[in-house]
Amino acid sequence: MNVNNLGRIARAAAIFVLAAGICRPSHDAIAETIVDDAVLADPDQKENWLAYGKDFSEQRFSPLDQINADSISKLGLAWSLALPGDKSLLSTPLVVDGTMYFTGSYSKARAVDVKTGKLVWEYDPETLKHAGADRARNMWDSSRGLAFYKGKVIIGTADGRLIALDAKSGSPIWSTQTTDPKLPQYISGAPKAFRDLVVIGNGGSENGAGRGYVTAYHVETGKQAWRFYVVPGNPADGFEDETQEMAAKTWTGDWWKHGGGGQTWNGVTYDPDYDQILIGTGNGAPWNQKVRSPGGGDNLFLCSIVALDATTGKYRWHYQTVPGETWDYNSNMDIVLADLALEEGEGKRKVLLHAPKNGFFYVIDRKDGKLISAEAFAKKITWATGIDMKTGRPIEAEGARYETKPFLIYPSAFGAHSWHAMSYNPETGLVYIPTIELPSGWDDTKVNLKDWTKPSWDMDVAADIGLGGDIPKGVGTSSLLAWDPVKQRKVWEVPQRDYWHAGTLTTAGNLVFQGRIDGHFLAYDARDGKELWSVNVGLGISAPPVTYSVDGIQYVSLLVGPGGVGVNIGGGSIMAQYGWAYGAQVRQLLTFALDGNKPMPDVGPPSFVTALTPAGFTPDDQLADHGETVYKRSCAFCHSAGAVSGGYAPDLRASEVFLDVEQLKKVVQEGALALNGMPRFRHLADDALKALQHYVRKQALKTKEPPSN
Repeated sequence: MNVNNLGRIARAAAIFVLAAGICRPSHDAIAETIVDDAVLADPDQKENWLAYGKDFSEQRFSPLDQINADSISKLGLAWSLALPGDKSLLSTPLVVDGTMYFTGSYSKARAVDVKTGKLVWEYDPETLKHAGADRARNMWDSSRGLAFYKGKVIIGTADGRLIALDAKSGSPIWSTQTTDPKLPQYISGAPKAFRDLVVIGNGGSENGAGRGYVTAYHVETGKQAWRFYVVPGNPADGFEDETQEMAAKTWTGDWWKHGGGGQTWNGVTYDPDYDQILIGTGNGAPWNQKVRSPGGGDNLFLCSIVALDATTGKYRWHYQTVPGETWDYNSNMDIVLADLALEEGEGKRKVLLHAPKNGFFYVIDRKDGKLISAEAFAKKITWATGIDMKTGRPIEAEGARYETKPFLIYPSAFGAHSWHAMSYNPETGLVYIPTIELPSGWDDTKVNLKDWTKPSWDMDVAADIGLGGDIPKGVGTSSLLAWDPVKQRKVWEVPQRDYWHAGTLTTAGNLVFQGRIDGHFLAYDARDGKELWSVNVGLGISAPPVTYSVDGIQYVSLLVGPGGVGVNIGGGSIMAQYGWAYGAQVRQLLTFALDGNKPMPDVGPPSFVTALTPAGFTPDDQLADHGETVYKRSCAFCHSAGAVSGGYAPDLRASEVFLDVEQLKKVVQEGALALNGMPRFRHLADDALKALQHYVRKQALKTKEPPSN
């Protein structure tokens, strides 16, 4: 059924209710919104923010305009809620009838009254307890959101469960394990609910032999409805269907021994116009194609948009952004639905908009997956020179696959655009993209490609991308980019320092909102990019904002607390320069409104590491070199590259544990701090811990004095 038709049905139903004499009273006696397909398809629905991207379109556009380019100067803090104990806050909050629902660290779910900021209920899925000390090393605390459907709040947990909660009480209704607990897979993305189903994928292809898939479950019962595998399995076991058999022809070697990858950890969109699910798929496992598919091939359905029948989960069509990918250029980024007039004098076409990691912006026909246009939105791309419009394939640059020597690649594995949400404003006709400009050097000349095996604790890369060294300040930059998807060109751009800034929200008030990693929350004019308003919230921002209204008052809400791979792995010096230290600042939920006059909460001052450099301890260079290898494989995943913490985990240079190998054994080998989020690495032998100690102590000696406040 057409989106607009569903929207009209929803509005007609509301009119009928009013005609029957049931009016919409104050918040205390508010009429219940039944969040179903009709309401989720209505782009004109103003009061609530009902889904990850607001509605089925994933546009993150609100028709509210009380807060606008003229009134924005009056925007102030209405209330705040401290969230002690949380680390990474990446979630898009949902708002239904004056109650906000969101996930925090380790998928803890909360409901909050948006008029008062008071907590209504809280549900802790005890993720670390369920995962156990060993599995915890293959997951983060991050959760990008939840789903709301017909009175149920549905969350995915980092240990792979899907849980339905009663929206009014927070009580669990059902729970199902969506992953194999023996495999290092996790859920960090938001479930997607539609047609009485809820779809979820997972991540983890960097951690082990993962075979990507998405699964649909019945909302009422949690029972599985269908499952679609992104990559084919072992041919000797038989294929699930003819689609898997077709995909297997694009692989070579024994790819199934490595899993293949293709996890869908973000980027799921329901398209009611064609009753299809559009999934953005992940990179290969390992990243290096020479290992997982040594004879080449497109490796379907890696780095693709795949359309599935919403009822059966059967394959319909696909478009692959990076055939045979080998740079972690996944297509898990937003898939936004729009109706665009692409040719003068012609009607609008139903298209999808997609800006994946690889640096090209795609406009694709939703009916059949045909490429309409593709142009570079990144300033610098070295892996390809363009997209061949006849074939839809990238034109790869010579040497980009680092065949015989190292190659400097733009964009890096962080992508020209990562999971940070882009938004589309149908009134300005522009897409607002948080971009990243960062290179990475690729080199596999020291890798045994013919007989490559990975320790169970190593990242599944099979190439050197410089993970050992911290990314110095000034190397990475970024921007807020306003992009015309019809003309495929930049309209305006706001250059930004560093990288890893948050997702965007756009409104009918001619505004674009975005948070930054430096702790500033800003509003820009959606038409020309002029900065109109800014506030320093005292801590880095990674989550996108939302807007909604209650009793005629428009609010803007935002979760504050940095997180994601740019903080966990690559954010060392970038985040440390701001003083976003582990446990130093209290995470927050902030809500703004016109004439809001509450003071900004004191989240805690910036904190800078003071490295421990005890007299009499001289690191052994040979041991430290070995320790660097151990650190890359086991520690950098959370404590950041180069032992310079980005704030997600403690800075080991200042850890007293590293002064005593016996203490180190208790924490690392025995899992003494497992329930705090520090996993157990029982396989690391004593000599590895000693080497690790020498590496961290060597890095500590290199540490400059912290800046004075």
